[in-house]
Parts: sequence; structure tokens; C-alpha cells
Amino acid sequence: MSGQWALGVDLGGTKLEVARVDGRGAIRESLRTATNVREGPAAVEADIVRMSRALWERADSLPMGIGVGIAGQIDREKGQVRFAPNLGWREVPLGADLERLLGIPAVVTNDVRAITWGECAYGAGQGIADLVCLYVGTGIGGGVVTGGRLLEGCTNTAGELGHLTIDLNGPACTCGNRGCLEALAGGWAIARQAREMVRQDQGAGEAMLAMASGSMDAITAEVAARAAAAGDPLANALFKHVSRALIAGCVSLVNAFNPCRLILGGGVMSGMPQLIDEVRSGVKRWALPAATTGLEVVPGALGASAGAVGAASLAMGTKALHT
Repeated sequence: MSGQWALGVDLGGTKLEVARVDGRGAIRESLRTATNVREGPAAVEADIVRMSRALWERADSLPMGIGVGIAGQIDREKGQVRFAPNLGWREVPLGADLERLLGIPAVVTNDVRAITWGECAYGAGQGIADLVCLYVGTGIGGGVVTGGRLLEGCTNTAGELGHLTIDLNGPACTCGNRGCLEALAGGWAIARQAREMVRQDQGAGEAMLAMASGSMDAITAEVAARAAAAGDPLANALFKHVSRALIAGCVSLVNAFNPCRLILGGGVMSGMPQLIDEVRSGVKRWALPAATTGLEVVPGALGASAGAVGAASLAMGTKALHT
């Protein structure tokens, strides 16, 4: 493998992926393992180093660096993980540790910010200097690129798009607020709403319960999506609420940032692709006309590889937008 390349790491609460990414944003090889959360940061770092070295040994040139995308709050300058709730980490010097252990530059960023930059540099946002990426998975996060630069904010927390307040009197969110977009349309919130609806009317919820093998606790967002696709009325009613929340959130994002392109990705979107059409129509109807002129609402192009590609891209110092 000749030419510039970098290691890209997608570090989640359950899965760890390390990829060898070339200068065109293509994953040449990747390794995956379960995240060793129980053993703490040192064990996870050891896995990253082991997998990185294995990929490095099979390359014919040196990596430019290693980039890590992690769900949490990051000190950009220090590469320090201030807080990663899925891992239970606080004040972990991940960047400095990896630089010491691997001897190459390390960049640490929020996972959805890495996804945003991956889509901007090599995916659905290529050639677009102003875009918003909204990633709807178990939680909801995102990133904003304006003038070709990834928005970081005063304290490096820009992109917490899932915590836009959609309903002042809405359900409690994990952040402590009420009515956040994530609390209405994130995967965990969809699962919670589905279980509540089935509990209230088990007759109407028979299809979802059957798909969950009769276990209320096994009703997930994926189960609800499959039930909706099969025409289940209760599941379809649920996703109407989800659609309205996503439209409200995206209208606010379009009005606030005036992107040329709104990129929608994540497991909820891939499981219910019709939501993209509904958001597109809703945004065109309800956002300010001046903000929607020329606006494109599109699905993400990189899928599950976006985080690793984006993290590696940041490690390579990718600045120019590809066309």
C-alpha cells in the first residue's frame, strides 16, 4: 500500500474498529473486536495498539497518524477524553497515550464529528463547503461544516444536535433536559415509546410483541421499524411521531445554519429510509424559503465506515473538499 494513509479508529461502547484508510478515503483493511469496557482505558488502548500494529505491518509505508472517533466530550488540544458515558471514562489522555505507544501523531474527536468530516471529505458532502450531518442511531448527534471548516465551538462541544429542544413539555432526556430531539427520535427513545404503547394496548401491540419473541424488554427500535415496514398500525403511528420530531429538528438546523446539503445517516435512518423523504418534504414546507433555496437533503454515503474514514481523514490533515 503506497501513498499517504492513516489509521482510523471508531471506538464505541460495544464495538472497536481500527481501519487502514488511504488518501482517497478508501478502507484498505480493517479489524474489529468487542470493546473491553470492563477492564478500563488501558485495556482498550492496548487493543487499539495491537490492531493498529497488525494493520501497519501489512502496509508498505508509514501511517501519517491515527485518528480516533469516540462518543464523548473531548479536549481537542490535549486529545483528552473528558467524559465518555458509554465507556465510563473521565479525563483519559487517549491522544497522548496513543502517541507514546505508537510513536505517531494522534487526533481524538467526537464520533459524530468524525462521521461528519468523513462524509464531507469522501462521502455525501464532497465538494460542499456548508453542510449539516445529522446521525440518528441509538442517540442523535451531528456535525456542522461551514465555509469548509468543521464547527467546533468555544469549548469544542459544537454538534450536540440531538439536544435541540423540540418539546418543552416532552419526555426526559438522558442529558437531564426534557423534550430533546434525541428523547423523541433517538433509537433508545423509539424503543421506550414502543414499549409504552404496547403496554397500554397489548392487543394493538401484538405484532411488535411477537417480533420480540413475547418479551416486552426485547422491543427495540429495530423491532418497531420491522413492524412498521410490515404495515403494523401501532408501529406506523409511532414513526409518525418520530418523523414529526425529526422534521422539527431539521427545520431548526436549516434555519440556523443555512446548509447547502443536509446529510441524514445512522441506524434509524437506514432502518426506516422513508424518513429521509418525509424530512425532505417537511423541511421544504416549514423551513424559511430563503434557507431552503438549493438545499439538498440526502442520505449518508459511507454507512458504518464513516467514523473510521473521518477519523483517519482528520489524522491526515485533510482540508480540501474533494470534488
